[in-house]
Amino acid sequence: MERFRFVIITGMSGAGKTNFMQKLEDMGYYCVDNLPPVLIARFADLCWKSTSNTRHVAVVSDIRGGSFFDALPQALDELNKRGIPHEVVFLEASDEALVRRYMETRRQHPLAKTMRIQEGIEAERKILAGVRAQADVIIDTTAMKPADLQEYMGSRFGAVDKKRDMQITVFSFGFKYGIPIDADMVIDVRFLPNPFYVEEYKHWTGRVPEVAAYIEKSPVTKEFKRKLFNFMGFIVDQFRDRGKTQFTIAIGCTGGMHRSVFVTEKLGAHLKEKHAHVNVEHRDLHRNRIVRDADDK
Repeated sequence: MERFRFVIITGMSGAGKTNFMQKLEDMGYYCVDNLPPVLIARFADLCWKSTSNTRHVAVVSDIRGGSFFDALPQALDELNKRGIPHEVVFLEASDEALVRRYMETRRQHPLAKTMRIQEGIEAERKILAGVRAQADVIIDTTAMKPADLQEYMGSRFGAVDKKRDMQITVFSFGFKYGIPIDADMVIDVRFLPNPFYVEEYKHWTGRVPEVAAYIEKSPVTKEFKRKLFNFMGFIVDQFRDRGKTQFTIAIGCTGGMHRSVFVTEKLGAHLKEKHAHVNVEHRDLHRNRIVRDADDK
């Protein structure tokens, strides 16, 4: 059976606990936010003895729990008594960084409802001193960039499933219908030969073999495909190794019917040779008048 991991996330308000939990969730952990400490041992025991695939769990417990939070040290002791493996991650940042973050987000510090933010932070540090001393990992996020945190988490907590792959989506679109806002990378292929100006192919999609052959016979297309495949293979590997869980590539031509569809199909097939989770979609194909598509006779 896969190793059981139970991660308890706590620490200073504004230090990034929610972001930390979300990243663990992206890595395959089952996550629960703001769990009262009195329930931690019971919940951990349930997950530990479960026969399901829930073998990697993370919970956040912090000062938001008010008086309930006082029971966290006892909860940790109970986990030790039951022999349940667990890790306590304590996130913190400098007073200056925490004040700045609260000022920027205009959120209220949990302990500063009737006092200044700085005073709330000082009070929280005193309350958390005992929990901090029990932490297995202390992470100072003061000057930590998102990419640094992602890399650290991937190395320490990323062994959830070594076969886990990044979800890749490649989709075609037409520039005349708008540039997509949800793509990590947009590639313009309007320099390729355009079947639209061949009367026979005008209303045939880029998935029709004759149209694909027309586009592909150009030396420019062949050179572009070679360079594109090499480049995208490199980029996808780099993002995956840094813990990115989703990557979206948009391929655009004028109408989203011929060239972009052709390149999307080819790139998708190429990526599927190495990656298990690749989706191929065509955003604007339905907006065009289509006489013949790949499945049409």
